[in-house]
Amino acid sequence: MTTPLVELRNVHVVHRARSGGLFTRDHVYALTGAELAVAPGETVGVVGESGCGKSTLAKVLVGVERPTAGSVRHRGTDLWTMGPAERRAVLGGGVGMIFQDPSTALNRRLTVRRIVRDPMDVHRRGTPAERQARVTELLGLVGLPKALADVLPGQLSGGQRQRVAIARALALEPDLVVADEPTSALDVSVRAQILNLLLDLKERLGLALVFVSHDIRTVRRMSDRVITMYLGRIVEETPAADVLTRARHPYTRALFSATPGLLDPIDPIPLHGPVPSATRPPSGCPFRTRCWRADVTCAASMPEPEGAGGHVFRCHHPVDEDRSTHDLVQEVP
Repeated sequence: MTTPLVELRNVHVVHRARSGGLFTRDHVYALTGAELAVAPGETVGVVGESGCGKSTLAKVLVGVERPTAGSVRHRGTDLWTMGPAERRAVLGGGVGMIFQDPSTALNRRLTVRRIVRDPMDVHRRGTPAERQARVTELLGLVGLPKALADVLPGQLSGGQRQRVAIARALALEPDLVVADEPTSALDVSVRAQILNLLLDLKERLGLALVFVSHDIRTVRRMSDRVITMYLGRIVEETPAADVLTRARHPYTRALFSATPGLLDPIDPIPLHGPVPSATRPPSGCPFRTRCWRADVTCAASMPEPEGAGGHVFRCHHPVDEDRSTHDLVQEVP
């Protein structure tokens, strides 16, 4: 089998919170037991409600966040057992990151040319002339005219700024690009342009892509595989083509049932009760406090992974395959 570009093994991320007692602080369980492997050329979509750990997962993948426990492997080598210089070379040359808001992700005092050239300067790739040529090549690759190379980010539109951010992420020819909500700060029409650009670049350059978004329909369109997260846990991995009708976890089905479509009416599966706190997660299955199928078994233990063939889920009482959303709505008391 092909060695994954990046692999998470039982990764946990725990932060100290400001709340708590006089001598002890609460802890935020941002990521719990995450298992994920991204193959070369694959696109993995990550979905879930706000606060479920999507951005933390993205930061762990690119080495911005060090896990509290577990291992992060790049091409089979544990990232956090490397020395700082080796880790910097591996991450800088092999992984690119596209951030959520291009207006804050770009240095306002640097020209577009310097922003795009910066990764090459830091990692000393090529001669000065080769770096300049590479900047011109990258701007053309993302659909920006050469005339914009010497302007400041404040003189660009939101869509143009995000194209600059994409060019910078591709500067060192990475194998993996992690996009954390790359279109959430853009208008709808511009959003479509950026998504089409990412799809085009993925095909032309053979990139692996981890696409984090609240836009569930877009994730399904962009991805080969969809990861569903809830309260810091990965609760299901589903082939993108099957996620609407064959997802087995109740939360995945409820999440996708609430997304509007142009042709299909919305038929949401109702979820009752608030999302639990990440500082005091429920025992057993984290979704049990809102799940209509939950019982004492769900409170007693976290379900073990089930499934095969690229479809894995964690649930004591999974939904039957091909069960319609309408039937599930009727099932909820």
